[in-house]
Amino acid sequence: MEIQFAPIQGYTDAAYRRIHNTIYPGSIACYYSPFIRIEKGDIRAKDVRDIALEQSNNIHLIPQIIANSPDEFNFLCDKIQAVGYNEIDVNVGCPFPLQTRKGRGAALLSNPEMFDNIMHCISQRKDIAFSIKMRLGLTHDDEWRLLIDSINNTPLRQVTIHPRIATQQYKGEINFPEFESFYSEISHPIVFNGDIKTLDDINNLAMKYPKLKGIMIGRGLLSRPCLAQEFQLNSTIDDNTLRQQVLTMHEALFAHYSAILQGQAQILTKIKTFWDYLEPIIGHKAAKAIHKSSTISKYQAAVALI
Repeated sequence: MEIQFAPIQGYTDAAYRRIHNTIYPGSIACYYSPFIRIEKGDIRAKDVRDIALEQSNNIHLIPQIIANSPDEFNFLCDKIQAVGYNEIDVNVGCPFPLQTRKGRGAALLSNPEMFDNIMHCISQRKDIAFSIKMRLGLTHDDEWRLLIDSINNTPLRQVTIHPRIATQQYKGEINFPEFESFYSEISHPIVFNGDIKTLDDINNLAMKYPKLKGIMIGRGLLSRPCLAQEFQLNSTIDDNTLRQQVLTMHEALFAHYSAILQGQAQILTKIKTFWDYLEPIIGHKAAKAIHKSSTISKYQAAVALI
């Protein structure tokens, strides 16, 4: 069973992926880009730069797209294929209202006709290997049942399922009974996503659901970057070693952003997000000082507290 790194907007950019892969080589089967969308009639230039092959540092990167129609879907596929990719992940699970109000992401789960249209587009594009990332539904946890035949009849590399509904976002309990029904009916390789924070979480899922192709982890890897390596070694990494690994990651990211961004404000705005999920590792005192720092010198002094 493999570990895949979920895409998280504002965190898992090309620099983060490259540096994470350098410190934990071979522990991640594939990384996914934060979803690529159409804005003002085109893909944002920074999204194209983020997935550019020369930035991927030979890691296995799969671009993810989000679309609300065949026209958007095919436009995005054409653009990504032109960059040099022949694998694409289709986001039909994004819970954020900014996207669902426009019919994208998890909104497709409550629109079987449009969902079928997107699946038909996937079937027509023989030159790209597709996967999908989904939830149980938009507002009801049985909405997937109206879509399962369409999913099973579409050629897909895998299906990643986060067993919540979109309106929960990331709160509340995962619906394991509904997941188990989905697990028993899906005919494609299946990947589990959601609330995976420890090595025990991974091992328990692997033991309980032996048909899983893999586990996709997002926030769990942001808060414990060594988690996939721990699964690889079947052993937890001690706190001191993990802190040193985190500091090594930070040093590389800080150097990268300092070189490409202009001014203290831009650098601080970007690099501070690195610590958003890491307070359990670095401690409350350092996390608070980092958050409050207003200059590079104060920021570096805060980091020195770790």
